Amino acid sequence: MIERQISFYSEGFKLEGTIYLPDDYKQGEKRPAIIPNSGYNGFNEFYPKLFARNLTAAGYVCLGFDYRSFANSEGEEGRVILDEQVEDIQNAITFLSLQEEVDPDRIGILGWGMGASNVVRVAAKDKRVKAVAALNGFYNGERWLRSIHSYVEWNEILKMVEEDRKQRVLTGKSQLADPFIHYPLDPATADYVDKELAILAPFGRQTVLQFTDSIIGLDAEKAAQDVKVPLFIAHGKDNLLHPVDEAYGLYEAANEPKQLFIIDGKHNDFMYHEHEVFQDLISRVKNFFNINVAGKVETAKLAQLQS
Repeated sequence: MIERQISFYSEGFKLEGTIYLPDDYKQGEKRPAIIPNSGYNGFNEFYPKLFARNLTAAGYVCLGFDYRSFANSEGEEGRVILDEQVEDIQNAITFLSLQEEVDPDRIGILGWGMGASNVVRVAAKDKRVKAVAALNGFYNGERWLRSIHSYVEWNEILKMVEEDRKQRVLTGKSQLADPFIHYPLDPATADYVDKELAILAPFGRQTVLQFTDSIIGLDAEKAAQDVKVPLFIAHGKDNLLHPVDEAYGLYEAANEPKQLFIIDGKHNDFMYHEHEVFQDLISRVKNFFNINVAGKVETAKLAQLQS
């Protein structure tokens, strides 16, 4: 995989990223392209790069980038607002379509975790997207947040969010807090985070409470009704962070053509390049994009029949 460091602007903020090219790329070619997007507290050097490693091997150009306020991208400290991440992805599509290696008529997007709802919402309103893959996400923010908290905890969250709204009006600032104050990790995910992510400098910084407000207002299921391109949904059957019912709800709300794949895993316990569950997932993702973005219909259908 060939890497080229880049930057582009999203609503005035300079975002840092990487163009990932296949090793066999030849000057002058126009390749299909995929933008893999991070989940909560994620950044380009981790999951986007992992997906790019596998997708470039299948012939795609990839763009991985850090949302505003993440890693070295510009933005207000700790500001994580889902609508703004949707804007960042749309601006990334614009940037990618301008690259000489890319066929602008063959661009797909992929979102992991919290990024899954982002890409569904992008696909609902951006006609440049030819196919979208949503992996291990949640798709109705209020329902998901309520499902992982007790009744008492939920009411405390609502009080904190309402108080923060008042403070934003009076002071112009949202309170910074522990990034997992309202986004509690299940034991398996927490173990993975401690081993793989906590040691990395950009991870675990404080997040504004307005982030919780943006989750409560999220409804990617409703947006899915406006998605007119092929949708691939994959979800861990034992995912306790984002329960599998989130995937079933999105699938039910979405239009055809759509696919649902239940992963034999949890949230990110299998997210290693060599892991057989990850390789099974990535083979299905590649097949989906081969058919719906690259146009490799015959080869991809044959592979699907053999899987």
